[in-house]
Amino acid sequence: MKCKVEKSKISGQIVCPPNKSYTHRAIFLASLAGNDSRVVNILSSADTAATIETCKKFGAEIETENSSIIIKKPIKFDKIVPEINTENSGTTIRIASGIASLFSEEITLTGDESLQKRPMQPLLDALSSMGAQCQSTDGKPPIKIKGKISGGDVTIPGNFSSQFISALLISAPLTENGINLSIKDNLVSKPYLDATIATMRKFGVSVQTLIPYKRYNISPQIYKATTFTVPIDFSSLALLLSAAVLNGDKTIIKGDIGDLPQGDEVFIDILEQLGVTINIDEDEIKIISPEKLKGGRFDLSNSPDLLPPLAILALNSETPIEIVNVKHARLKETDRIAITSRELKKLGIKVEEKEDGLILESSENLNGAELNSENDHRLFMAFCIAGIYVGNCSVTDPESVKVSYPNFIEEMNRLGAKIQIP
Repeated sequence: MKCKVEKSKISGQIVCPPNKSYTHRAIFLASLAGNDSRVVNILSSADTAATIETCKKFGAEIETENSSIIIKKPIKFDKIVPEINTENSGTTIRIASGIASLFSEEITLTGDESLQKRPMQPLLDALSSMGAQCQSTDGKPPIKIKGKISGGDVTIPGNFSSQFISALLISAPLTENGINLSIKDNLVSKPYLDATIATMRKFGVSVQTLIPYKRYNISPQIYKATTFTVPIDFSSLALLLSAAVLNGDKTIIKGDIGDLPQGDEVFIDILEQLGVTINIDEDEIKIISPEKLKGGRFDLSNSPDLLPPLAILALNSETPIEIVNVKHARLKETDRIAITSRELKKLGIKVEEKEDGLILESSENLNGAELNSENDHRLFMAFCIAGIYVGNCSVTDPESVKVSYPNFIEEMNRLGAKIQIP
């Protein structure tokens, strides 16, 4: 399926959706705590639904109440767990793998076709070093894990995904001995690790930082019941901000930013470097865009999800936008570097693809095109925003937005965009 996108302007107010990463982490931790723990303002999406279903398979008793969930009873580590399908959610399968290693019986975890291409071996090796039995034909899902890990010293590379480290941290306090965690190589997506530690703290578990992003100690502890409120999602906010920069006319984005760390907050700084004026007032954000953006060089090593919303801003930049140190974006739902390069070239942007990023330069000869998002939710949304700017475009796989922003098309059209689904 594909949707048609015509040149248009957007104006009015739009509410930014809740944060997907914090929703995942809070659901898992609340399910480990139980005792009427609540997660308020959750993002309702396919990915977060996969996490809720996974926790239920693990034995948690979960009730839904409007935009909140209540965990009446926690995960049961003596339960026989049927096969868990985490659909398209990488965060779900990776954190769930850590939790599965706390069970004595074997658990099978799998996902959809896209998820079965995503690497798991570094996490499986780390769990195996602590006593788990892990099986996978190619280091990717489906995988089988049989615990129970006892904890101790463990080393894991940091240059693949911070989700592996988050999985170990979340499981660590429930091991017999706790975990002394060492991270080798340079850790990518550092703010996501900060998010995990901040969420654990909200649920009463402390993580001792010995060397930031290198060494951590987590002693045996118990997760405590709490109420956790999910802040807005800066990954989705970045897309809305890009839409406002390229196509906005007095567009106001509303939502509570909160006080929890989010790596994609850096997009505010990036926009200011590009020449955009941003005013943040309590729960709303207003922007004033220049006629032409400035361009520049941007390191996205800690915020790979910003690649799509930043890349499309090259449509209206007077000098090139260079994106560097984001090789791990090739290991997301798709190879986002290669697909962004391929598709934006169709619009007339001059693109130089590098192993770890892109150099994008606008041209005087922009034109509409059929853009293939490869069923990647963030690429679909970015390509739609580009289509609103250029006009006469089509974008494949509109159903992909259910992963992180189910109402994206409806909300864009409410603001004046012209996105038509057959």
